[in-house]
Amino acid sequence: MQDENVTWHAWPLRVRYQETDQMGVVYHMNYLNWLEIGRTEAIRALGVAYRDLEAEGLFLPLTDAQMAFKRAARYDDEVVVFTRVAEFGALRIRFESEARKVELSFWQSLCSAQGQKNAPWFAEPQGELLVSGNTRHVWLNRDWQPTRLDHAHPGLYALLKSLRDMGESAL
Repeated sequence: MQDENVTWHAWPLRVRYQETDQMGVVYHMNYLNWLEIGRTEAIRALGVAYRDLEAEGLFLPLTDAQMAFKRAARYDDEVVVFTRVAEFGALRIRFESEARKVELSFWQSLCSAQGQKNAPWFAEPQGELLVSGNTRHVWLNRDWQPTRLDHAHPGLYALLKSLRDMGESAL
């Protein structure tokens, strides 16, 4: 991350045919999958893979999900899932997400403007809003007991806390 106000992680994807329903639009539950992809890739962009967390006995199950549907995405649309840390503590975390439709040329120009191949971090989401939502999670250990992230993985705790703090200072 280059700028202290870049708090949204961006992950591009293209709508696959299998994600659409008989009306030709993305079936609503697929957006929840997209939010998960956004969370996973945001944490990976910080240098920590979910697989490694699980190998260390640290899990992050979903406890609550909310979504608001604004516009439909259709087969072959180019979409970017924007994700940021909205609330954060040692035991719980809430991610805020937005799925937005973009044109490939628009996405490429954003990447070029930031001098990056993927342009993963932004100050604000870009493109036409399709779905907004948030997910809440709790950190658990191997025994499925709540565990404090600051004790279990202090490095990730510091990274997520800094992202949350940047988001608050940008408001």
